[in-house]
Amino acid sequence: MRLSDLGEFGLIDRIRKQVKGLSAGVVGIGDDAAVVPLSSGKYLLLTTDMLVEGVHFTLAMPARGIGHKAIASSVSDIAAMGGVPKYAVVSLAVPPSLPCPVVSQMYQGMIMAARKFGVEIVGGDTVKGQKVIINVALTGEVKKNEVVYRHGARAGDRIFVTGPLGRSLKSGRHLRFVPRVLESQYLVKRHKPTAMIDISDGLVADLGHILAESRVGAVIEGRAVPRRREASLKEALYDGEDFELLFTLSPSKAKGLEKHNKSPFRVYRIGEIVSEGEGLQMRTTGGLKRLKIKGYTHF
Repeated sequence: MRLSDLGEFGLIDRIRKQVKGLSAGVVGIGDDAAVVPLSSGKYLLLTTDMLVEGVHFTLAMPARGIGHKAIASSVSDIAAMGGVPKYAVVSLAVPPSLPCPVVSQMYQGMIMAARKFGVEIVGGDTVKGQKVIINVALTGEVKKNEVVYRHGARAGDRIFVTGPLGRSLKSGRHLRFVPRVLESQYLVKRHKPTAMIDISDGLVADLGHILAESRVGAVIEGRAVPRRREASLKEALYDGEDFELLFTLSPSKAKGLEKHNKSPFRVYRIGEIVSEGEGLQMRTTGGLKRLKIKGYTHF
C-alpha cells in the first residue's frame, strides 16, 4: 500500500494507533492541538504546522504573507481549542541560492503576526533544503474549564461558523487571514461550545472530523452557509484555507448567543447535529442531499 492509497487522514489514524502509552492527563493526536497538564487550573496546548514550497505557497507570492501564514495557522489551532497562544519555535529549510531579502521578509511577516497575537518567537532551527519549508511549533494555554475538543458535539446541538467561506486561495486571503482568537475567547467564556475546530481543509472535511470524533451526524442548511464574495456554494463547502472557527452549541446556548449576542463579530448558524446514523446531509430547495465527506488532503 502506498500513501496515495492510504490517504492523509488514513496515515494519521495509523500513526495515532502506533502512538501508545500516553501519560495520565494527556490528550494527543486527534484534535487541533495536544493538551497536557500545566497547573491546577490550566492546560498547556501544543501544536505544529509545516508550510512547504509548491504545496502551501510559491515564491511568487508575497514573502511577508508566507511568514504571516506560518504563524497564523498555528495560532488558529490554539484558538480552536479555546486557548491563547504563547511561545513559538520556527524551523526553516532553505536552498542556499535563495536571496537573503526573501528570508528576511518571511521572518518579518512572522514577527508581525506574532506581535499581533501575543506570541513570542523564542528559538528554532535552520537547515539546507531543496525547497523552502517553514515549520512552526507553538504553545498555548487554556483554562481547564474552557478547553474545547472536537469530540463533544451531541444530537440537537446547533452548528455555527464565524465568517464567510470559499475562494481563500484564489483571492489571496490565505496569506492575510486573521485567526479567530478574540472570537474563541468570547465563545468559551460566555457560551462554551460543545465542539470546535478551525476550517483549514474545508467546511465539509472539518465538520467531518467533529462528526467522526463525536460519533454523530449533521444536517447543513445550504442557503445558510455564508460565502465570500463571488464564491459558489461548492467552494464554500470544500475549498479550505478559510481559518474560520466551526463550532457547536447546545440549543439553549445557541439561543442565548443569537438573542443576546453583543460581541463585535458575527456568527452564522448553518445547521444542526443529528444522530450518527443519518450521516452528513445538506438541505436544499430540492430536499436533503447526502454529502461525501471530502476536502483538501496531501495524499
